[in-house]
Amino acid sequence: MSLQPDQASPIVSVRGLRKSFGSHVVLDGIDFDVPASQVVVVIGPSGSGKSTLLRCCNGLETPQAGSVEICGRTLVQDGQMLPDADLNALREEVGMVFQSFNLFPHLSALHNVALGPKMLRGLSAAQAQKEASALLDKVGLTQKAHAMPASLSGGQKQRVAIARALAMKPRVMLFDEPTSALDPELVGEVLQVMKLLASEGMTMIVVTHEMEFAKEVADVVLVMDHGRIIESGPPGTIFSQPEQPRTRAFLQAVLARA
Repeated sequence: MSLQPDQASPIVSVRGLRKSFGSHVVLDGIDFDVPASQVVVVIGPSGSGKSTLLRCCNGLETPQAGSVEICGRTLVQDGQMLPDADLNALREEVGMVFQSFNLFPHLSALHNVALGPKMLRGLSAAQAQKEASALLDKVGLTQKAHAMPASLSGGQKQRVAIARALAMKPRVMLFDEPTSALDPELVGEVLQVMKLLASEGMTMIVVTHEMEFAKEVADVVLVMDHGRIIESGPPGTIFSQPEQPRTRAFLQAVLARA
């Protein structure tokens, strides 16, 4: 399905994506496009294939069939992944934020953010730290620049992780349930940063259980179940007038817990 069929060159295009682990089919023919500056939010029950889909969009999983084109390159086609050198170059354009923060525990927040640009973009230490400082300010952590990860809250660590991904100047950001490991009172500070990125026109694919975020920020919501996209559309339609009984049942269950 095309999210905006009138746009000729989507920044992400997924066709016929299939992925199995042994006999277990995780993705069963996924098709969608993401135009530049759109926010696509992927929802659905646990085990529906959402995280695997996201990992296929960054080369962390190799599907057995189908293709992923992202940032103008064919990442994977029918099980053939880009060569490592090209894959690493592409990953500089595709930032990813995981459930766990994966910060280097021996580096300060500032140096966690500055490391990638210094090592991969060839910036001087001074320039990398200058850009890192600006990004920490962007995510509201100016005062924590020299703090070590062990002293940060979960929400602060996740905001450092977002700043670290942004430091590579990506064209697309992928978020894999970025608030699921956080205490409820810390979720809002991370979502606020993501809302800021969306308002600035960052292309984003977000896997989340935060339905209010999806309602407020998404251009398009994809609903997954048993490895398939069973429904897609603007959030106003998905949340108010879903067509599929499975979508209605899922939303009723999730919203009842909210």
